[in-house]
Amino acid sequence: MNILETYAQLAGEEVVTQLQQLAKPLQGKEIVHVNSTAVGGGVAEILTKLVPLMRELNLNVSWDVIKGDDGFFQCTKSMHNALQGDEVPISQSLLKHYEEVNASNAEQLRSKLEGADFVFIHDPQPAPLLKYCPQRKGKWIWRCHIDASHPYRPVWKFLRPFLTDYDASIFSLAAFARSLPHPEYIIPPSIDPLSEKNIDLAPAEIEEVCDRFSLDRKRPLIVQVSRFDRFKDPVGVICAYRLTTKYVPSLQLVLVGGTATDDPEGKIVIEEVKMAAQDDPDIKILLLPPDAHKTINALQRAADIILQKSTKEGFGLTVTEGMWKGKPVIGGNTGGIRLQVIDYHTGFLVNTPEGAALRMRYLLPQPDKIEEMGKKAKAFVRDNFLMTRQLREYLTLMVALLHGDTNRIELESTL
Repeated sequence: MNILETYAQLAGEEVVTQLQQLAKPLQGKEIVHVNSTAVGGGVAEILTKLVPLMRELNLNVSWDVIKGDDGFFQCTKSMHNALQGDEVPISQSLLKHYEEVNASNAEQLRSKLEGADFVFIHDPQPAPLLKYCPQRKGKWIWRCHIDASHPYRPVWKFLRPFLTDYDASIFSLAAFARSLPHPEYIIPPSIDPLSEKNIDLAPAEIEEVCDRFSLDRKRPLIVQVSRFDRFKDPVGVICAYRLTTKYVPSLQLVLVGGTATDDPEGKIVIEEVKMAAQDDPDIKILLLPPDAHKTINALQRAADIILQKSTKEGFGLTVTEGMWKGKPVIGGNTGGIRLQVIDYHTGFLVNTPEGAALRMRYLLPQPDKIEEMGKKAKAFVRDNFLMTRQLREYLTLMVALLHGDTNRIELESTL
């Protein structure tokens, strides 16, 4: 079974038919994605799945990764933080080096990029490539994967001239967008239902993980998966758990996060969380390696309710992942979580630990309600946050750019 056939089983035949319709006008067009890393991070993770899926639609698509050195990535990491609002001054020498590295990469890629029909440039690292491809034939799209709504102004002032000549830009949420002199599109991120984090698991695999961490499958379980970051409010989750155990004393809580060995603040937060847990045997604080995808998958599937009680959040992929497992999510009323959790339908939005506890007290005694909300949550993800939706919107954008100012685009049916 190929990728499209597998997706048809998960998302429906109609979804695949739509993709085939939208891909038809793009046959023979050369499409290139460019980013700064082949492994690690969400962009590489998405492109690893997206590019093969596009090829199955018979699209001529390729993915190139620019090369940089320590100075370049030091600059782009600072740029990344500055675009998200941190006051991170970047020296003129680093900014000059950033341009030089892009010019060097343009030497290697110029012929291909100038001849391509569509070029997707992901994030700020390769953004200046357009400047060094003056004979471009096709449409160039800047895909911003971060919240650029309130950038540190000196850095945005430096970067903006590299972006103004693009034909379009894409942001994940309207609230994350930055004004630019070309059409802007809103395309939220998506999850891959075929990845280890999201595939179906055999009951025995879930049992094994629960046994490994001494979780009792006969007792209710709530799970939050996130970095140990104060914005994820892990201490608030423990507070909500304690308030709930007054009414549901058998409740168990799992807080899952990374080891954060290179994050001094993460270590401090972990200590705060351990102190708040006070050696409660029903609170499990799990520090898992970054490749523990199936373990996290099993814990989410074992949970009765998924929590994501963030006080600030971009787009919580763990929210969508939990919903895909058919679980209601109690999420912080902030950022992208508001798009994912439909209050009272796929879960609840809350502002305080007391609010989270109130919703847990409401749901836990009602397994039928948990199942009903979980089914709605999974259906909502299937319709809105799978990779097929993200690809459909990329294809729609390309078809729209292909047709210029035409107000209405008629696609030839494949039926």
